[in-house]
Amino acid sequence: MSRILITRRLPQPALDKLAAHFDEVEVNPLGRDWDKEELIAALRCCDVLLCLLTNPVDKEVIDSNPNLKGICNYAVGFNNIDLDYAAARGIVVTNTPDVLTETTADLAWALLMAAARRVVEGDALIRKGAFRGWEPMLLLGRDIHGKTLGIIGLGRIGLAVARRAVGFGMKIIYHNSNCPVPDLDFPAACVELDTLFRAADFISIHAPLTPQTRHLVGARELSLMKPTSVLINTARGPIVDEQALVQALKNGRIFAAGLDVFEDEPALADGLPDLPNVVLAPHIGSASIETRTAMALLAADNAIAILRGERPPTPVN
Repeated sequence: MSRILITRRLPQPALDKLAAHFDEVEVNPLGRDWDKEELIAALRCCDVLLCLLTNPVDKEVIDSNPNLKGICNYAVGFNNIDLDYAAARGIVVTNTPDVLTETTADLAWALLMAAARRVVEGDALIRKGAFRGWEPMLLLGRDIHGKTLGIIGLGRIGLAVARRAVGFGMKIIYHNSNCPVPDLDFPAACVELDTLFRAADFISIHAPLTPQTRHLVGARELSLMKPTSVLINTARGPIVDEQALVQALKNGRIFAAGLDVFEDEPALADGLPDLPNVVLAPHIGSASIETRTAMALLAADNAIAILRGERPPTPVN
């Protein structure tokens, strides 16, 4: 009897598809993530685990089920999984790339525009009844058109963000693990990281979380940025030293920030939610009906292929 364990409820089309191939589809019934002990208890009798980035799958979790065939992450990232140990055990790990690229790029731009033009501050002003009419100096923000956009990590999402910048007449600079990126269909310059921090009016982060990128943006890097600049992070929270960012925003070292991810998610650094010049989103980069459904269907396709002993569409190990 085949069985798949799903750590949080997914869009119904994916559950229906899985039910057509697995004898049992068990979905976490709680309105929260399982803790480690709960996950281990639920995992012991399944063939495939379909999990989220918020579910740590370490050696102890993997060892709790000697018959586990695959781990399907409902995310592009997979730093929550001990990839090397899974490979050593012969367990396939998959993710859901590509399908969320454009949607996440949309959200990065939503944060960029909201932070630059102080949209959230304006919304709050109106809701508390403090708007008294048009004023010449009311909530002055920063122009976006014609400015310099710096992208850290010119992968799929970084490219999608850059292409949107072309329509705003922006100059695009970037820093990437492979520089320069070949065959770009828009003008862009590959620069050293310090140069990017100094030159960019807007910086958007799209790098993966690795030991090398943890706290890639810290107090030193923030000190290089223009006081008129805006920092956007829709990648991984720990890439930014959140406490250093709080100080930079509080002291006017940079103009504003927009964050969809956090260093110790869902907790926030002390003082961050009190700052008016930061736009905070609850990790909703891929949160459209179309994209979350496409992610779930891709994760389902991966799980079904693993069950059949076939190569899944998007393996990472």
